[in-house]
Amino acid sequence: MTTPETEPRQQPAGEPAGQPTEKPADRPQVIRETDEDARRQARVLLRGARYAAIGVIDPDTHFPAVSRVVIGSDSDGAAVILVSELSAHTRALTTDPRTSLLVGEPGKGDPLAYPRLSLQCSAQVVERGSSDHARLRERFLARHPKSKLYIDFPDFRFFRLVVERGSLNGGFGRAYHLSGADFRIETTHCDFWGCEADLLLELGVLFPGLAEKIATTTYGAPPGEWTFTGIDSSGIDISYKDLLIRHEFLEPIRTKTHMILELPNSVYAVP
Repeated sequence: MTTPETEPRQQPAGEPAGQPTEKPADRPQVIRETDEDARRQARVLLRGARYAAIGVIDPDTHFPAVSRVVIGSDSDGAAVILVSELSAHTRALTTDPRTSLLVGEPGKGDPLAYPRLSLQCSAQVVERGSSDHARLRERFLARHPKSKLYIDFPDFRFFRLVVERGSLNGGFGRAYHLSGADFRIETTHCDFWGCEADLLLELGVLFPGLAEKIATTTYGAPPGEWTFTGIDSSGIDISYKDLLIRHEFLEPIRTKTHMILELPNSVYAVP
């Protein structure tokens, strides 16, 4: 006589006979718990990107449409794009501000073996003549000097792409979910906002050769005339020709004095 404990289990339909049933707890966890290393790697991927694939909703067909854009960053961590009103994705963004970005540059071999970051963002139009436009123009030119040829054309405009959520694939078995808060940079209580260009020049005078040293020693970049091209409380951007490195600080910087003391000792690199 069988009891409920000893009665043979009925094989569910479609399950191969003789195969043990996998319990949910036995399955490998695809998404890891998000830690500070993952957050830092995601921020570096976004803030160190020169271009990205952008996805928008086509206002006519309502299908996703993908293009490539050159990107910069604002001082609060939002991604920034400069686009012509004639482009299809500009029309799409003015119709529906929901957009996505994919950043992460592959190298030799399997492109899926390299870190990549997928973001869902809300697009914000930046009005010409505003203080936001002036700030973004200065930052964008520092990162992309060739944009001087068209940045002031009347049909070009800036969009701020504010991150709502993200998905990081940091390599095999290293997948994470991130929130918009993971990408935001503190802009309050900092005494160097509004004088970014002057501060970058001052850093170049105080620490000649430091930008190249960080690029070559910390990140293994080729030697060259590396310069500081952007700064915020979380890190500094270093550029040479078409190369760009985002150097994150170990802790947020809130004063100019703290910046000058910290920068020469900042050697943290994200793999």
